Formats: sequence, structure tokens, C-alpha cells
Amino acid sequence: MPEMVLNSGAATDTGRLRELNEDRYWIDPGRGIFLVVDGVGGEAAGDLAAQTAVDVIQEAIAEPLAREARVRHAIVTANNRIFQLAQQQPEWEGMACVLTLALVEEGWITIGHVGDSRFYMICDGTISKLTSDHSPAGECEDRGELSEKEAMLHPRRHEVFREVGGRMRSADEKEFIEIRRCPFRPDAAILLCSDGLTDQVTSAEIAGIIGRYTGDCERIARELVNEANRAGGKDNVTALFVAGPEFRGIGESPIRATRPRFAKTRGPIRRRLLAGRGRFLIYGLFLGMLLWAVLRSQG
Repeated sequence: MPEMVLNSGAATDTGRLRELNEDRYWIDPGRGIFLVVDGVGGEAAGDLAAQTAVDVIQEAIAEPLAREARVRHAIVTANNRIFQLAQQQPEWEGMACVLTLALVEEGWITIGHVGDSRFYMICDGTISKLTSDHSPAGECEDRGELSEKEAMLHPRRHEVFREVGGRMRSADEKEFIEIRRCPFRPDAAILLCSDGLTDQVTSAEIAGIIGRYTGDCERIARELVNEANRAGGKDNVTALFVAGPEFRGIGESPIRATRPRFAKTRGPIRRRLLAGRGRFLIYGLFLGMLLWAVLRSQG
């Protein structure tokens, strides 16, 4: 099947408090490849780690492998190259990055993810986070133990327990790269972003900005970055927005933010329990009336 034509745009900014932008992104709409990288390490060359990840993935993703294998290969190759570089200079020791990589081919998206950058799908009037956060605060939010606002204010929100470049890795390590695969419809859109956006702007606010889409993806990305800066701009911030050919802004109908599909949804479980008790009471009342009628007829 022919590849759909994707509209895409990105924006990045140092933020209001940082002196150096350690975020990087890469867009290759012709091949359907989209990448956001956030350097980790500050003075330990986080910007070098992020740029190395972009450079290596650009080359490694071209290997003639199956989709998931290509994504794994590209991220692992970047990981090992960053680790090897870190051994060459004492001041580079500890440099690493987190990243989200999306490969769009034949109506499917293959996502490779490490850390606390994020991937959102916007479709059917909803915005859904499809990647989990590999961080203490993010895990609690994904499990429903913290609200989004509480996670944004959590003192450990900047800690991550998965990173690219921390040590040598192999492509088959299960606890390293998170892989997700989902269909991508022509009327859908996706957002890849660094935590500089999601630590400052809620998913509902992100949805409101995306809802104003009129065909200019770069404008949407820039508005998201500007909103993060207006909210405090405490970190570098990057937004990469991709729209299918039939995706339209939703005008007066707001896009709804949904919980991650991998999070525990305690609310619906409680409602199902209540519904079951209600049916039990109705059945009991019916049987009681039937028994009363039988006894009355026999008397």
C-alpha cells in the first residue's frame, strides 16, 4: 500500500532557566522516522550524548531489518556508542540521554522508548500517552497512584531508571527498550516531546493547543514550547508534532485526555462492582416476589 503523506514540524528551546539546550530532534517524513532526545548529565556532556544519539540513529535505522528489530538496533547502537565515548574523556563520564523514536510505515507506528520523554496519540477526539515513564514519579502516575498534577510537582520527577548510554547493552534486553506498536490512521496525529513540556503543561492543555491545528505542524510545536516557557520554562523543551493527511483541528469540541492504557483504572472496576450488586438486588427482589406469590396461591 502507498505510504500516506505526513505533515510534520518541531520546535525546541533552552527554556527560561537553563543556559544550554541538551534536547535534540530529528525528522525524516519521507521515511516516516521521528525522534526526540533529551540529554542527561548536565556538565557531563548531556548535549553530546543527545547529538550522538541522533547521529547514530540516523545511520543505524537504515539497516535492512524488520521494523521492531530496526528500532532496537538503532537505539542499542546509539547506547553503546555513547558509552564508548564516555570512556574517552573524564569530563564525559556519566553522560547519557533519554529518547523516543517512532517509525511510521504502511499504516503502523513502531515506537522505541527509553526514559521519560513521551509519545502521545491524538485520534477520535482523545489524546492518549502510549509510552510509560521510566521514572519513580512517572511510574506512580501511570499506576494511578498520583494525579498528573501531583506527578508534575513530585520532588523525584527528574529521576529516571532507564537511560541510553549508561552502560553497554544488547538489543534483546527486555528491561531496556520499551517497544510499542499501533495502527496510525490518516485522521490521527502524534506528538513526541521531552519532559520539559510535560513537567509544565498538562495533557488537557496540550490537547487544547493541538485542537487549534489548521495544517501547520510547526506552529503547533512552537505553541507547545511557548506554553511550557509561559508556565515556568524550568527545563529545555522540545515538541515534535506529526499529522496524518486527514487530521483536522477540532474547533469547539475539545480533545479529551485519557489515562495511559497500561495504567490501572480503578474507577471502572468500582463501577462494575456496583453494577453487579445492583443486579443482585433486582434478582433477589424478583425471586422474593415470586416466592410470595407461590405461597399465597397455596394458602
